[in-house]
Amino acid sequence: MIQSFLEYLSLEKKYATHTIIAYKNDLLAFKDFIETEYKVEDLAEVHYSQIRTWIVALVNQKITNRSINRKISSLKSFYKFLQKTAHIEKNPLSKHKSLKTPKKVQVPFTVKEVNNAINSFTEEDNFTSLRNKLLIELLYSTGIRRIELINLKERDINLIDKTIKVLGKRNKERYVPLLASVIQLLKSYQEEKNKISVKSEYLFITSKGNKIYETLVYRIINSYFSRVSEKVKKSPHILRHSFATHLLNEGADLNSVKELLGHSSLASTQVYTHNSLDAIKKVYNQAHPKSVKKDDV
Repeated sequence: MIQSFLEYLSLEKKYATHTIIAYKNDLLAFKDFIETEYKVEDLAEVHYSQIRTWIVALVNQKITNRSINRKISSLKSFYKFLQKTAHIEKNPLSKHKSLKTPKKVQVPFTVKEVNNAINSFTEEDNFTSLRNKLLIELLYSTGIRRIELINLKERDINLIDKTIKVLGKRNKERYVPLLASVIQLLKSYQEEKNKISVKSEYLFITSKGNKIYETLVYRIINSYFSRVSEKVKKSPHILRHSFATHLLNEGADLNSVKELLGHSSLASTQVYTHNSLDAIKKVYNQAHPKSVKKDDV
């Protein structure tokens, strides 16, 4: 069953090799524990109480909650697969709650880093180069999620209104404006895309005409930003984070940013405000009548 699951991750989910190896190691470690402790060889027969014992054992080994949650996530995906393939009726981890972990502060790219990444593209107007550049510019200029970008279709682009229609979480639609520079790049990309014989309704495709996938988007972002940034995390979400932070730094209204991001509540958007604290302090010191200004000294 583990091997079938790994093949599913590779062939259908198109996960990267290192990700599949991580899943494999987690599952084999769990299988070894269950066989040793409970003499159970069929993972489809495992109960949550047994999984809970494994979690306790991991905690006793001083493994961090974050690492344990990752291992449990691998296990949960495995049991979802078994449920999907009718090997089990109920996922034993369906009601499991993740262990508490300290919140990690996401560090956005600077405006300079974003510009340097975009400017690192050569003048070559080939399909791959234009696609990758448009992908980065669209993520940064609209703040859309990775999965939203992947699911964008040609019909979602409105060049007359200069907007894109985005299908967000819970199938909620929203319209996001496009910058003039992005529209020009979009037109150039579509010209190259039309030269590919395989037709696709999706905006972003591979050179073979297939819909792009999550790991490819991540690799593109990581590749280009590794050239211009020393930040540890370089991902599509960091570009989304940068979009929100830079807008707020320039004085954008929090409610407007909320709508652009497709958040259902302001609480989700407010996580970005801590990165704008320096900008807020600057505005405060410039505007407050009791602040000491250079002209007053």
